Amino acid sequence: MTSFITGLPKVELHLHIEGSLEPELMFALAERNKIAIPFNSPDEVRAAYQFHNLQSFLDIYYQGANVLIHEQDFYDLTWAYLLRCKADHVVHTEIFFDPQTHTERGIAFETVVNGIHRALEQGRKMLGISSQLIMCFLRHLDQESAFVTLNQALAHKDKIVGVGLDSSELGNPPEKFKAVFQQALAEGFLTVAHAGEEGPSENITHTLDLLGATRVDHGVRCVDDAVLVERLVQAQVPLTVCPLSNLKLKVFEDMKDHNIVDLLRKGLCVTINSDDPAYFGGYMTANFQAVADAHPMTQEEIAQFTLNAIQASFISVEEKQRLTRMTRDYLDNYQA
Repeated sequence: MTSFITGLPKVELHLHIEGSLEPELMFALAERNKIAIPFNSPDEVRAAYQFHNLQSFLDIYYQGANVLIHEQDFYDLTWAYLLRCKADHVVHTEIFFDPQTHTERGIAFETVVNGIHRALEQGRKMLGISSQLIMCFLRHLDQESAFVTLNQALAHKDKIVGVGLDSSELGNPPEKFKAVFQQALAEGFLTVAHAGEEGPSENITHTLDLLGATRVDHGVRCVDDAVLVERLVQAQVPLTVCPLSNLKLKVFEDMKDHNIVDLLRKGLCVTINSDDPAYFGGYMTANFQAVADAHPMTQEEIAQFTLNAIQASFISVEEKQRLTRMTRDYLDNYQA
């Protein structure tokens, strides 16, 4: 099964580009930009990646982002992630970025988006990896700050396909951002949002009803509401689940306790993603492998995660058909 998973085409829909900042690159950028960081080596950084909840992760996540200053830094960060994608047979990726993490410390919005976009375009040309870019609002900040960020994004509609909502879910429900999401929809952006990770299942319902989200990031707490589960099945609302992240942040104590395979078998459109792989110990192949190691599955079931992600993606119908054929051909050829 390891060989099958390694070569399987994959589509990633839940990746925070700032969360792909590996300790080695963090140190290199800190040295290049003369930024002091409270660690003496990459190994010391990794040793600090022991989290007991989402907030304990976010504290160090935002600290690491301080080394990102110039457009080239954001390019280098994104390019390093795309090389990981190539190694993991990721054929399409839809990545999040958090502009407020950077604009709050005086980095221009253009610096961030242009560096990321330049790398994504090069990844398309040189690596054959297609991509979309989604801008997230930080939910621990107020809606006024989100409106400022949305206005900054309007000049970059050619680069940004949608808006999302991330950061601390507890105490920051979807309704807090209803108005800015309505404005984003009016401007033509697609909308997604984190919900039902550490927050209750009602956050998922409100994300769909109040924010107009076309897919839900995480969503594993949906099982607390049988009516919601049926709604997600009937409407095929995608859930971008992040197994290793859920384990690292104690959403589940053991991968054997994770409900992703049960959700798949119930007919939900669940997908596998890496979230913040530099912090959570694994990119796409590692996440697939972790699920397969803990839950006996058929090759068809494993491939269904990719097929679900293709249908859940923000690409054209023609491109969805092409990637679906690629995945089904891989499955058929492997079994043959």
